[in-house]
Amino acid sequence: MGTNGSTMLEPLRQGLPPIDPSAVSNAASCALPARYEAVRGARQFTRRTLGEWHLEERFDDIALVVSELVTNALRHGLPLARHHPSNETLRAAPPDSADTPRDEDSPVRLHLMRWTSRLVCAVRDPSPESPVALDDAEIADFSAESGRGLFLVDSFADGWGWHPLAGALSGKVVWALFRLAPEGS
Repeated sequence: MGTNGSTMLEPLRQGLPPIDPSAVSNAASCALPARYEAVRGARQFTRRTLGEWHLEERFDDIALVVSELVTNALRHGLPLARHHPSNETLRAAPPDSADTPRDEDSPVRLHLMRWTSRLVCAVRDPSPESPVALDDAEIADFSAESGRGLFLVDSFADGWGWHPLAGALSGKVVWALFRLAPEGS
């Protein structure tokens, strides 16, 4: 992925009718603080949202992908001063506390969007830099402590990609697509 142009969104179209933004049956989003505890908050938000949408059976795969996307946004998508381990915001109260950021204060945001036959998880961060997927040789290095996040996203989601933001918002959105079984099946 990570290419320019419409090819970034191609997995959203593969084998499925075109996405019509007005056809979104459900959407939810949450602002995430610039601390690693936000990953736990993102999983909790995902569990509640999927429960409301009666998609609890998809939680494990979707939560794993959400965790990876949010972790990458916090680790690579924020300016160093915002996510350095010595920064007090990383050790502050958990994300479900009263100091959860207002939307305009949050550098990272999780969006869940559901259509009839698919669900998209999208994480916005302020960095314009492309996400970097490891090659097979790097993934095979089992001694590495990190770096397999996008490999996991690619393995568990039906497609993923990213696109830069334009206009008033700067940065990028990294998304993952999950196909859903038709209702009643």
